[in-house]
Amino acid sequence: MKFMLKAAVAATALMALGSAAAATELRLSHQWSNNDVRHKVAQIVADEVAAADVDLEIKIFGSKSLFKPREQYKPLSRGQLDMTVFPLSYAGGQQPAFNLTLMPGLVKNHDHAARLNKSEFMDRIEAKMAEDDVMTLVHGYLAGGFAGKDKCITKPTDVEGLQTRAAGKAFEQMLAGAGASIASMSSADIYNAMQTGVLNAANTSSSSFVSYRIYEQVACYTPAGEVALWFMYQPLLMNKSKFESLTEEQQQALRDASAKAEAFYLEEAKKQDANSVQVFKDAGVEIATMTPEDFDAWREIAKATSYKNFVENVPDGQELLDMALSVE
Repeated sequence: MKFMLKAAVAATALMALGSAAAATELRLSHQWSNNDVRHKVAQIVADEVAAADVDLEIKIFGSKSLFKPREQYKPLSRGQLDMTVFPLSYAGGQQPAFNLTLMPGLVKNHDHAARLNKSEFMDRIEAKMAEDDVMTLVHGYLAGGFAGKDKCITKPTDVEGLQTRAAGKAFEQMLAGAGASIASMSSADIYNAMQTGVLNAANTSSSSFVSYRIYEQVACYTPAGEVALWFMYQPLLMNKSKFESLTEEQQQALRDASAKAEAFYLEEAKKQDANSVQVFKDAGVEIATMTPEDFDAWREIAKATSYKNFVENVPDGQELLDMALSVE
């Protein structure tokens, strides 16, 4: 009897060890603080997967603690990183088509962005990710605006002669076409660059303007409003082979969690713009408004610079651009 009891205890211990060994940990990297909407999207996925109890744990490394902001796509594609919330245009050097996910004036508003996420255009972008062993779990676009250290930025002539930061190659081309000098950096570096006088102006997402406390360094803020020139695709991505290595139950838990996070992302993205205005107002920053006429002036410069360059340098660029423009 004593032997049988010991055997039962040993068997239980072995089962517990086997269960622990079966648990899989995924590493998720991003560049933002815990208060940022993109971290919250990641946290929803992690929490929902944990609640599903499928021996899968997602460990989040925020605030660029694991990889530098622009250096996450390659380790993801190589299986050195499992998941990331990532501005896809940052990987435009690896896949030039990704630059179309941050193209001036291409997205009209948040609902239009949501339709783009479900379009044939996005299917083509995802096919290019698959070439790199990457897949999308959560789609999401964020809107943004401009901030000026010493003055307001609404129309193209406002950036002439200014040292300006833009997120992505297409916006850099447009701003250069308007007479700005370009300083390339991640949104995480804007604060220090403005503080040290490296930057006079910047554009990024409403969420990043708040998350990185840019209101402490600027005199004027031009948020996304009736018109928003700046929309950037910033999905939650996963290494495709890693996803396919999981059990069916784990994969389904990730899909279910991602669907919940995506619905949250869209609604929160709509709130970010108005929330950012209040934060900047409370900090004593002047709020400027971009008019439809300003928007049209920017888009004309974009057509002659960003759109033209994209079509000339991406083999299927015209087809992809037409696909995106066809989504109403």
